[in-house]
Amino acid sequence: MAIGSAVCAKEKHTELPLVRIEGVKKYFIKKPSLLSRAFGNRDIIIKAVDGVSLEIKSNETLGLVGESGCGKTTLGRVILKLYEPTSGKIFFEGEEINHLNSNALMQFRRKAQIIFQNPYASLNPRKTVREIISIPLKNRGLKDPIEREEEVLALLTAVGLSERHINSYPHQFSGGQRQRISIARALAMRPKFIVADESVSSLDVSIQAQIINLMEKLQEEYRLTYLFIAHDLSVIFYVSDRVAVMYLGKIVEIAQTMELFENPLHPYTEALLSAIPAVAKQENKRIILKGTVPTPIDPPKGCSFHTRCFMKKGRICELEEPVWASAGDGHYVCCHLYESYV
Repeated sequence: MAIGSAVCAKEKHTELPLVRIEGVKKYFIKKPSLLSRAFGNRDIIIKAVDGVSLEIKSNETLGLVGESGCGKTTLGRVILKLYEPTSGKIFFEGEEINHLNSNALMQFRRKAQIIFQNPYASLNPRKTVREIISIPLKNRGLKDPIEREEEVLALLTAVGLSERHINSYPHQFSGGQRQRISIARALAMRPKFIVADESVSSLDVSIQAQIINLMEKLQEEYRLTYLFIAHDLSVIFYVSDRVAVMYLGKIVEIAQTMELFENPLHPYTEALLSAIPAVAKQENKRIILKGTVPTPIDPPKGCSFHTRCFMKKGRICELEEPVWASAGDGHYVCCHLYESYV
């Protein structure tokens, strides 16, 4: 059974998963220069995502959290087929999508969209709001200009903007307003699944709350499924039904949100949560991890976290990769400390 396959506590998540991935890896290859190659240097393999399996139920929000560089964004883009996986399988609505032809890939991308971290960089500065939102409507097959205009206005209203914004350019908006335009553009395709890639991290705290509340409202109205990628655990706590913790290209723990925050099992998860005492019910001592995150070019053998772990069991952590163990109620952890749970 794939990790994260347990049914969420909410009744709305009883159906089969909308998204399922099995053993997905994404390695990037950096080729040396001709001079370096002459001295015997070989290709450098960067293991951005290294064997991830998980499921996302329809109409739920799965939070994906971890330090910068752990592979969160890469995983989101692999699921959307923006990057081709090195190996592993990706399923959407029960069908494998690894080897789609161009027409089938176009159909898939109508159902799966992304909201980027920086809305200013992702919006064409030379196009008006009308043009930005009209393009996906045309791709969806809405050819009548009057119908497109009505749809553009409806989408602007849905994200909290108005008709007076329709002829403006991205530079004329605040960061929060630009993110609303990005959300409207994603909704124009009428998707079922959206990857929100650090979609509020560049915004002020008050604006973050507005965008998060908007996304939750739209999730109910449009029956959306989110993969919400963030490094801020307080945001993850607020928006997520379940949370997956990622470290150095691997998922190390996954559980329902309250279960993970009240009963973290993996030492890395404990360290992350200790930095946000306001979320915990009781005050915990801050755990400071020693050292830095190892490079994905040469990850440690055994458990990838053992070089920084404050609960290391010994040689087994250095030599053997841990296996997934179930703590019950959909709570899974990948750590040698919990081998008895297997």
